[in-house]
Amino acid sequence: MNIKVIKFNSDIARVIINDPKTYNSLSFKNLKDLINIFKKLDKDKVTKVIIIEGAGKGFSAGHNLKEVKSLKKKEKYQKLFNLCSKLMLQIVEGKKPVIAKVHGAAFAAGCQLVASCDLAFSTDDAIFSTPGVNIGLFCSTPMVAVSRKISRKRMMRMLLTGEPIKANYAKEIGLINDHFPKKKLDIEILKISRLIASKSNLTIKIGKQTFYKQLEMPLRKAYNFTSRMMTINMMANDAKEGINAFLEKRKPKWKNK
Repeated sequence: MNIKVIKFNSDIARVIINDPKTYNSLSFKNLKDLINIFKKLDKDKVTKVIIIEGAGKGFSAGHNLKEVKSLKKKEKYQKLFNLCSKLMLQIVEGKKPVIAKVHGAAFAAGCQLVASCDLAFSTDDAIFSTPGVNIGLFCSTPMVAVSRKISRKRMMRMLLTGEPIKANYAKEIGLINDHFPKKKLDIEILKISRLIASKSNLTIKIGKQTFYKQLEMPLRKAYNFTSRMMTINMMANDAKEGINAFLEKRKPKWKNK
């Protein structure tokens, strides 16, 4: 298996794409394994935060072009791109926050993977690109995720030129949250992971799912929907415990109910 899972303090899971020979490509096998792992972690009651990263020189170069070239039939191409979309949807629609830890390059579907994660942090020297236009294959599926993170003009420049962007610019346009020196990246990601893990798991689940659903709604519908979701959240034991703890000036004791 090219995908490894390492646990930190039982509630933080590191998912490592361990296929450096193909620059951690999103091949058929790696996509299937990632989908299965994310499904398992989503059902795991102990895991609260998921970090995804790549082994070797970089994060992910996207699809394995040698594999893509060998497919030849339309049905197989469609199956590959559908499978990749399934992974991205699993991350977005999942219950647990997912953090991308990026070093080296995150290109094409690899850049799509970064954009699909809830948070993303990189090394100072990381680069990001949707370079499909350079090989005559427009990055149509990657742009779905990336265009929902950055503005249209900036997205179109990335898509039309295929040029890579640096970490500082990726932060400026909202593709990543922040970037750090290599030695500091692990420390910073674990710091924010532990902070998120300290919150109510139930509240995080409700909040994440509500966030992505309301983004696709018209304003009035979004307010109606989020009002209903806040009411559901308010009826949970953790909301009552959190309010009581705040008023009593103590740390809350989450029961995830």
